[in-house]
Amino acid sequence: MELQHLRAFREVARELSFTRAAHNLHYSQPAVTAQIKGLEEDMGASLFQRRGNRSVELTPAGARLRPLAEQILELVETAQYEIADPAPVTANGRTAADRRMTSPDRRMTPLGRGTSRLGQSRATGSRLGDRGGRA
Repeated sequence: MELQHLRAFREVARELSFTRAAHNLHYSQPAVTAQIKGLEEDMGASLFQRRGNRSVELTPAGARLRPLAEQILELVETAQYEIADPAPVTANGRTAADRRMTSPDRRMTPLGRGTSRLGQSRATGSRLGDRGGRA
């Protein structure tokens, strides 16, 4: 599975049109079609049902893949951002990104899940940004 396949899938799923997705991605329509065919081969399932009026709809497999593709691409974009522009670590071992993710007014991770009020992890009850020591 290639990231470009997922990017093309995400755009076609948003637009429900190969032509509009190609325009948005600055690709030719045949290139987007090839990306989707490659992803369908990798997944072993058809992801779109083609309709007669040059539009498409998601198949059940495509509907299941859509939120996963969004999460994967968001994680990749977050990783690229964090690695390309590393935030300096403060004296308490936290970065500016840690503070943004755990501030009470945000209450959400960049993916919109995983923390509850005041930046506590739902899974462990620990505060995000803790390094294992006590406060």
